[in-house]
Amino acid sequence: MIFYSLFFFGLIFSFVGSITPSMLNMTALKISLENGKTATKNYAIGVAIIVAIQAFIGVYLTKTLAENPTVLESLEKAGIVIFILLSIYFYKTSKNEKNETKKIHYKTPPFVTGITLSSLNMFSIPFYSGTVFFLDAFQLFTYNITAVLLFVLGAFLGTVYILILYGKYAKFIQKKTGKMTKNIHLILAILTGFMALFTLIKIILQ
Repeated sequence: MIFYSLFFFGLIFSFVGSITPSMLNMTALKISLENGKTATKNYAIGVAIIVAIQAFIGVYLTKTLAENPTVLESLEKAGIVIFILLSIYFYKTSKNEKNETKKIHYKTPPFVTGITLSSLNMFSIPFYSGTVFFLDAFQLFTYNITAVLLFVLGAFLGTVYILILYGKYAKFIQKKTGKMTKNIHLILAILTGFMALFTLIKIILQ
């Protein structure tokens, strides 16, 4: 029974973990507005493939991370640098957009964009590792390979679903948020900058 419940845990945690505005789902919204639903689906699959890999790594690194917290600290420090670079990139992109009137299209395929941005998301492995810690504390997790794969599959589908939802309701979100979605690159710059600051503060306070 626990085998199949892990699929739903993976689905639910990945969905909830991605539902708030972030670099990944705001990019999905932007791709949907500028390139359409098919591009959004390709982007979502690209993101989800990396998330599935990160979830798999997170599961099998849980005990290692608990015994060697320096591993997690190294990932967090690398994340600070990456988020700062992304923040600068998105800010410069937002500045360039103000001088352009034509519809902007991503030069790289959405699938590749999804894989790239998802690979740069350093919080995914610690997130799934923490999820496993939580489930294991209540004896709701098992490291049986079948159970782990079901958990990873759930994480994959949950990620795809939330990103497609962002894309599906992109126009609705745009109407409700007005100018906000017209400056998504600036929003992404702020979000990634905040992530870098949050991670830095977290390391300092440890």
